[in-house]
Amino acid sequence: MPMPILKPPFFAIGLLSGCLLAYEVLLTRLFSIVLWHHFAYMIISAAMLGFGASGTALALLKEKIAPHIGAAYLIAATGMAFLMPLAFLLAQQVPFNPLELLWDRTQPARLLAIYLLMMLPFLFGGLCIGLVLWHFGGNAGRIYAFDILGAGAGSLGVIGLLYVMPPHQVLIVLMALSLVAAAVAVIELEMRPKWMAKVFLGVAILVVVALPGNWLLMHPSAYKDLSQTLNITGMRVIEERSSPLGQITVVESSRIPFRHAPGMSLNAMDEPPPQLAVFVDGNGPAVITRFDGKLAPLAYLDQLTSALPYHVLKQPHSPPHVLVLGAGAGSDVLQALYHGASKIDAVELDRNVIDLVQHRFRDFAGKLYTRPEVYVYEGEARGFVNTRDDRYDLIQVALLDSFGVASAGLYGLSESYLYTVEALQTYLNRLAPGGMLAVTRWLNLPPRDPLKLFATAVTALEQAGIPNPAARLVMIRGWKTVTLLVKHSDFTSKEIEVIKEFSRARSFDLAYYPGMRIDEANRYNLLAKPYFFEGAVALLGTERQAFLDRYKFYIEPATDDRPYFFRLFKWNAAAELFALRGQGGMGLLDWSYPLLVATLAQAFVASILLILAPLAVSRCRHTLPTARMALYFLAIGLAFMFMEIAFIQKFILFLAHPLYAVAVVLCAFLVFAAAGSWLTERWRGSAAGSRNVTLAVSAIGVLAVLYLTTLPSIFQVLIHLPDAAKIGISVALIAPLAVCMGVPFPTGMMRLAHMAQDAIPWAWAINGFASVVGAVLATLLAIHLGFDIVILLAVLIYGLACIALRNS
Repeated sequence: MPMPILKPPFFAIGLLSGCLLAYEVLLTRLFSIVLWHHFAYMIISAAMLGFGASGTALALLKEKIAPHIGAAYLIAATGMAFLMPLAFLLAQQVPFNPLELLWDRTQPARLLAIYLLMMLPFLFGGLCIGLVLWHFGGNAGRIYAFDILGAGAGSLGVIGLLYVMPPHQVLIVLMALSLVAAAVAVIELEMRPKWMAKVFLGVAILVVVALPGNWLLMHPSAYKDLSQTLNITGMRVIEERSSPLGQITVVESSRIPFRHAPGMSLNAMDEPPPQLAVFVDGNGPAVITRFDGKLAPLAYLDQLTSALPYHVLKQPHSPPHVLVLGAGAGSDVLQALYHGASKIDAVELDRNVIDLVQHRFRDFAGKLYTRPEVYVYEGEARGFVNTRDDRYDLIQVALLDSFGVASAGLYGLSESYLYTVEALQTYLNRLAPGGMLAVTRWLNLPPRDPLKLFATAVTALEQAGIPNPAARLVMIRGWKTVTLLVKHSDFTSKEIEVIKEFSRARSFDLAYYPGMRIDEANRYNLLAKPYFFEGAVALLGTERQAFLDRYKFYIEPATDDRPYFFRLFKWNAAAELFALRGQGGMGLLDWSYPLLVATLAQAFVASILLILAPLAVSRCRHTLPTARMALYFLAIGLAFMFMEIAFIQKFILFLAHPLYAVAVVLCAFLVFAAAGSWLTERWRGSAAGSRNVTLAVSAIGVLAVLYLTTLPSIFQVLIHLPDAAKIGISVALIAPLAVCMGVPFPTGMMRLAHMAQDAIPWAWAINGFASVVGAVLATLLAIHLGFDIVILLAVLIYGLACIALRNS
């Protein structure tokens, strides 16, 4: 007969939960490298599916497990430890290609396979936590506290690990720590034989020491830029760096040096000097250009569309003071040097990129980032601009993404706060009199994001109170790039003549300037119609909204509330484009939006099959809660996930990177929701529970409205602070909201424990179902309605839950 287990494994649960949440955050980094997006919504949904399915499994198997709690716990913990790397390895073997999602019928099934594989470690981890909570119910408060505190520490601790080792090595560390957690459980549960703890510790050490370093190397999609580049004979990787912000790979060719000059005029007679290619998460390239201090070899930089503002500024101005946002490996800084800038402020988010130019390739780059006129700053673009008192003659937003990524719609779900209405207003407010903002984008046909950028600039000027935005805008196009100029004042006739001559000499087409005639467009790089000019005129006219509505792509201005600048998909054009697949129409479809819809569908089906259906066919079907209680747990699951996803997205702007936002917001919501749950212990009795849920929901509503009105101003004032300070501020802002959100779930559980205890597994399953679906649904709603509406919807759903509880 098994020995009774008397002590809960508090520290083991804390460590195990820390590993699980660290793994959840790490997956966002891994997916960014392997595919083209961090897929935070899908990873959170998969985690919730695993936890929900574990609750269902526990409800169905508890009688068989009851005599063997210790053994069941260790089996589940071991399964979790080995499945974390194994599930990811197997997921990489699934031949899923997002680019084929819309025409290959097997791709949705492959996506589902990846989703279910990602769920497995959370299923086994959830079983561990559920077993302990069930067996040691009298200590549930302390167990839950260790669980949540461990999870919070893990979600932040993984950020620190990513600064000192690449993601695949972090995965090995998490596997080892999970085995250590199993060893700690053997000790805390006083299990026999005691040497099992030493076995688990030995295996953990073996995992770290004996496994080969390349065992868990990632295999990025064969369609990523780096993968394609390395297929060319003579290419070799000469440097790799990794941080939470990205995995940087520097490549050189032993045969033919890189010659990267995006959109260079076909009239150009100068070629770029030898270059090294720099890829971030396999996307790129940016380039480090060989520079010996002489400007003559940089003449090719005057043959790009991005050189236009320097020619305009030569008229009445002294040498310009230039700000380069997204300086990267330095191409835009070299362009500013070539055109005689007196001072160049270069802003780059990733310290590793700066270090490559300043140190590792210092001589090759000609000590570019240590020149006396160049000042390099590590920071987020908008945060830097917000905190500067300088006035710039030119603010240059670098061409940050690759042509392949941009043209294939691979960033459709990526949040970008560089190209929103509020971002452009921020840049314009830092221009000197007569200064200009210059943004260069890839040219795509039919015109998409260049027109979306133009629409965003028009809206930014109008909201700034400019009576005639048309007089402050200029757009030109080459064969591959488009450059938009937004001036602090109206363009003069002399400046317009310079723009015309610059374009004529390089065979660039005029897309728009104040007073332009239609016959001046479409002269060199001929299109069937002057689409760019017609689009620009329509966006400046009184029928703008009608033009936006009938246009085949979604080119509404991006805002901080809906920062999906790269989202171009429209349902009403999808059928037409799909019908043109034989003529290449599929390349015009943004795959990322249908991928989100497919993920929502699979989350819905998987959660029914793994959470609800097993209960429905078991004896538990006779223990269904009342309709109102079922609605209550459905509502609080949806509302909690809506809030969590919306705030993750909102804090991306403040914390400057999706990984930081996921880690910090998850940590804050978990820890302080646990504090709210602890407070419910003081609120016994059904009437008191309903009353205090009402108070909590009321507080959620007040805080949500307060944050919607004040967060933009708070972010603008504090965005320049160091990362550590911003993390602390983020946690403090989320804490009161999360405490209130921690009240409804345990209150409902206590109500069921008092009225219908056998219905608790159903309540857990219904809440899990809502969480799984809500993680994806929140992102879908945010794309269409904005994060503010998603938060308000969450408040309304909480209100519905409150009514359901009162009437139950």
